[in-house]
Formats: sequence, C-alpha cells, structure tokens
Amino acid sequence: MPACSNKNEIISNYHCQKLQLTCIKKNKIALFKTSKGNFEVKLFGKDNPLTVSNFVENIEKNIYENQKFYKIINYPQLKFVHSGVNPKNTFYIEGNKKLNKKNPSIPLEIKFQKEIKPRYSYQIKNPSETENLVNSFERGSIAMVKSGKNNSSSTEFFFVTNKLPELDGRYSIFGKVIKGIDILEKIKKEDFIKEVKITN
Repeated sequence: MPACSNKNEIISNYHCQKLQLTCIKKNKIALFKTSKGNFEVKLFGKDNPLTVSNFVENIEKNIYENQKFYKIINYPQLKFVHSGVNPKNTFYIEGNKKLNKKNPSIPLEIKFQKEIKPRYSYQIKNPSETENLVNSFERGSIAMVKSGKNNSSSTEFFFVTNKLPELDGRYSIFGKVIKGIDILEKIKKEDFIKEVKITN
C-alpha cells in the first residue's frame, strides 16, 4: 500500500510539473456568472489536485469567459450541460501554437476511499469498485470530458443534474454545484458563461 501511495504522489507531481501547474491540494469555490444567473461550485482540490489545478489555471487565463454552453443533452429528469474553451482566447491560440496545435491532456484522476492519493489513468471496469469511490455523479456534479480512452480533456467539462451511477469511475469528477442548482437546470444551448472566478 505505501508503494502505491508513493507512486501516485510521484505521478501527481510529474503531471503538475509537465503542465507547469502548482498542484492545489485543498477545496476551492468557483463562481460561475452566466447569462441565466450565477451559481457556485465546490472544487474538490483535496481529492483531485491535478484536475482542479488545471481547471483553476484555465479560469485564471480567462479561457471560459464569454464561452457558450455548446451542448445540452436532455433526458427525462436528467440533463448534461457541456462547455469548454473559447477558441478565440489568446492564451488558447498561443498554447496551441506551442504544442503543435494539440492541447495538453490531463489523465483521468479518481479517488478511492481509504486511499491517501488519487489514481491516474485508471478507469473502473468492474461495477463493484464504484462503491469505494470518494466522488460519484450526483445532482450538480462537474466532470472533465474525456479526449481519449483514459485521458480527460484539458479544457472541456460537463455538469449533470441528477445521479448518474452508470458513469461513475469513468470520468474525473472534480466538483459539485453547492448554490444555484436551479440556474444550471435552466441553461440552454444559446446561453453562455460570462465569467468564472475563484472566490476563496
């Protein structure tokens, strides 16, 4: 067990250094200002330091400013709300040039109960393992959109408006709406994010 813990610590630090991120290891609050109103999201930096650090970095670079919610998927009693990068953002364009037009991807990051560190690039295949997850899809959960089999996107994310156990262990769930869930449920495809900022 200690060997696994040390390995994950090394992996976490490796990805932070590679992406030039300062790994945030405490929870944060993000305020989403949208054309429908505002809502607050608790970011799980304690359990998902790499994913949260990457998301906070994107916020600080104003990547999500004036970005539309580009995809809304509605099912009975369930809604997926997708958003991501503003392709006209200067930081995004310059970053793509430096990376030969490829966004850096961050690995899938999930945390199990009774484990000190999260696991990276580990996707649950056995449904019984989901019982030991620290974070699962609940009403208002936010997760990263995956760009590959085990990687999550560096910029795109989505919210769900109900429990969704079918997706547990397959995406990096890195936060949850704690105030203004009714605003999230009202969002439509033509709506957009005015601004996202960290409030603590």
